[in-house]
Amino acid sequence: MTRKTSEAIERRRRLAGLHGGLVVSCQARPGNPLHGAATMALMAQAAEIGGARTLRVNGAEDIRAVMKATSLPVLGINKVEYEDSPVTITPTVKDAEAILETGVPLVALDGTNRFRPNGEHLADIIRVIHERGALAFADLATREDLAGAVDAGADAVGTTLSGYTRESKTESVDPDFGLLTWLVKYSPVPVFAEGRIWTPEQAAEALRIGASFVVVGTAITNPMAITSRFVSAMQP
Repeated sequence: MTRKTSEAIERRRRLAGLHGGLVVSCQARPGNPLHGAATMALMAQAAEIGGARTLRVNGAEDIRAVMKATSLPVLGINKVEYEDSPVTITPTVKDAEAILETGVPLVALDGTNRFRPNGEHLADIIRVIHERGALAFADLATREDLAGAVDAGADAVGTTLSGYTRESKTESVDPDFGLLTWLVKYSPVPVFAEGRIWTPEQAAEALRIGASFVVVGTAITNPMAITSRFVSAMQP
């Protein structure tokens, strides 16, 4: 068996392990009382006990804490802001390398067609991810992003950024099932659903449409946002 064939089999195995499962995004940005590696490790433990298949975690410090606290695979990201680009999810090779040092097996990154910091290219970032033995999951915003992400070597693509870019801006509070349906039909790689999924019923609907797996964050791990939704709905 050649190395290339062996790597392909391993990629399929990892992707199969996610199929039909729930990925819980354990993140808390500065300003959130839950911000910090220790708290995210506890959040991850709770998600594991609840049945999560994988955990989406931001930054090397949180990733290391979660990998130590749970037995679940981690889908790592590295949110970094740059002045010359709107791309913030694992936007550069350097940012990918910073989390790959943890040994994380899965890495998500912005897979849109937008200009990246320093003019870097998506394919170069994915190449580094693959060289470290990890899989690359591309967060998309529009239909137009699919071809570039696939050509760059993405192992899976998702609806994560729909509604959160200038090109996909929306007032809808619901998941973008339209984009998900289109991706499931036309993507040659597995598709995951992520973004504005608030209920178990919506997660189940995403699987019915054909998503390989579903990522849920705020509705599970952000009590501030959940509380705010209740308060807003209760206003006269």
